[in-house]
Amino acid sequence: MSEPILEELELLVGLLEKYPLESLKRIAEKEGIEYYKLKRLYDKYYGKYLTVGAKYNIRRIGLRSFVAFLNVPSFSLMKTALKLSRNPFVSYINPAFGFKNGLSMVFHVPNDQLDLVDKFLDQHSDDYEYYEVRGYPYSGEDDFGEWNLSYDYAILMDILKNNARTPITKIARELGKTRPTVRFMINRLKEEGILTTFSPLIDMNVHDRGVIGITRELNDDVLERFKDYEILIGVLVGHGYLIEWFFSSKEDLGAKIMEFSQYVDKILVEYFDETFKEMNDRRFAKRYQMIVKKDGSGYHLITSF
Repeated sequence: MSEPILEELELLVGLLEKYPLESLKRIAEKEGIEYYKLKRLYDKYYGKYLTVGAKYNIRRIGLRSFVAFLNVPSFSLMKTALKLSRNPFVSYINPAFGFKNGLSMVFHVPNDQLDLVDKFLDQHSDDYEYYEVRGYPYSGEDDFGEWNLSYDYAILMDILKNNARTPITKIARELGKTRPTVRFMINRLKEEGILTTFSPLIDMNVHDRGVIGITRELNDDVLERFKDYEILIGVLVGHGYLIEWFFSSKEDLGAKIMEFSQYVDKILVEYFDETFKEMNDRRFAKRYQMIVKKDGSGYHLITSF
């Protein structure tokens, strides 16, 4: 696959941010762009370097977000990762080394299964730490809902998450529904605050390293100091903050650790290995279908995979 021309890719991303679900003809008309030029651009990049995906407020369906760091011996690292990858409640897994040597991961837990978190992690490591994580800045909202939809909605959510531009006709065929019914289902997800927006998702593998830091206090200078970096901040409920810096392996790792460590209490390095990326991506397509019971009565147990 040839390298993308960034100016072209940025143009397409900008258009899909404005018109995430519009047809190419409608976008071309609204923006005064030649349709065939836009279509060539779309065919060149869409599905290869970017897609439009649905974003969900998982709090509305009773899911809590956690980060965990597991000590795992090097000889069993891949075996443990493969076992974790079979659990659809795990969002992603990466090798990580620092205050814990082994794996870092993000996973989700149904609100009524919080008492199972330690039992779940005990299946994979006897030395770990984990934190519930919320978006920054933390709104303080704790009104967790529950899954009260039919199983068809889980299928729909997976489709929209992977490619929100999937034609309604194709979605209807996959669900065995009519197009008006599918539109009704999408509108219901919006009205209930589950489906929040549609947004372009870029997949260029620019960053293959990350530094994760945990700190009790968030230095106000961090965002300003690192405004030119890709940086993610999360609120660790009752513990402080998680800061994640993304960078390339072409940059000096030791210098990055020295640079970032002064802002956190403890630190580790994540490796975004291609093998792990493929492992994470493979599970992404049918994630909601795997965690929701087929009778729609709620979620499977996080310890059952």
